[in-house]
Amino acid sequence: MPDSLKLQVRDLEVDVLTGVYSEETHLPQPLRISITVDLKMPERFDPDTPLSASKSYLDLKGAAQNLPAGVHFTLIEAVAEHIADTLFIGDDRVTRVEVEIVKLAIAEAGERIGITMVRERP
Repeated sequence: MPDSLKLQVRDLEVDVLTGVYSEETHLPQPLRISITVDLKMPERFDPDTPLSASKSYLDLKGAAQNLPAGVHFTLIEAVAEHIADTLFIGDDRVTRVEVEIVKLAIAEAGERIGITMVRERP
């Protein structure tokens, strides 16, 4: 198995138009989104290795925060799919994307209700 680098952004809180039930469909819901990306990497990272040899964490953050304006995602799975697609399209070195989404508005006792989607580049 070749070496890979895992880049992570954890616990971003993003308001997203999502939901099935009528009480969910009118206003954005707060989601907690975490992303892990597996990235092909160079043989070594020397002290002077440029950022272009890796990927900016801001790309991961942007994929979660810059969802299409005004689009209602019925399922949070579709939000995860959009994030994964954005990261695959943006960089051929991305080999795997894992997106975890927790629906904050429906937690009653601090439980974590949500999904984890894992997509690999074919």
